[in-house]
Parts: sequence; structure tokens; C-alpha cells
Amino acid sequence: MNYLERDTLGIYRKEKSGGPGPALMGADTLIGDDVYNLQDEKLGDIKEIMLDMSSGTVAYAVLSFGGLLTVGEKLFAVPWDALKLDTVNKRFLLDVDKDNLKNAPGFDKDDWPDMADQTWINEINSYYGSTLH
Repeated sequence: MNYLERDTLGIYRKEKSGGPGPALMGADTLIGDDVYNLQDEKLGDIKEIMLDMSSGTVAYAVLSFGGLLTVGEKLFAVPWDALKLDTVNKRFLLDVDKDNLKNAPGFDKDDWPDMADQTWINEINSYYGSTLH
């Protein structure tokens, strides 16, 4: 399901941003959106969107990868600027090879990292080549 299908409030009904997609989007309409890589391989879907409360910006999308019906899935915090909206296919793109994602710093759904820890932030941003924080 994509953000248009989850738009129960009609946010995108009259969208005329003139850009490649909506200029502003409801965060809850993005939860569940698929994430693919540039080789058109499905990497997973967005489970959560993390806001930086001090700056008021989106810091990370939490991506689920692997597993079956959440059993054995691994979660990854992907810097928001590493994701690109694919408006044609109504999904997100992440420029990472599937094998590289398997080795990316991730976490278990029952053991989330301290996402405010600067060492953790630096590791994630370095891995994805992000300029956030």
C-alpha cells in the first residue's frame, strides 16, 4: 500500500505542488511505504518516522528488512536524506545494495538504540553518506 492509498483524510486529493510529489506529506501516510533500491529490488518498508524534536526535522525512517510477518526482521534507521520519493511507483528509493543492507548497522524491534547518542548518529550517517546532524 502506498501513501495515496493510506490518505484517509484527503491530504493529497487537491495536490498541485508542481514538483515531483507532494510538497508536504502526512507522516502516517508514509508508514508502510515500500523501499526499493536502484536495482529495483525490494528492501523492505517504512515502520516508523523519527523526528528530531530540537530541530523540528525528520531525522530517520525506520526500515524493516527480512523476516516473515515480523519474525526475524531487522530494523534499520535510514537517514531521511538518503531516501528519495519515487512518485511514478509511489514508493521510496534507497541507493544501497541488498547485501550491503544486510551488513548495515541495525537493531531488533525489542532493542532500539539510543538514537540521540552522537556515536550512534555518526555511525549511521557515515554508513549511508548522510549529512544530517
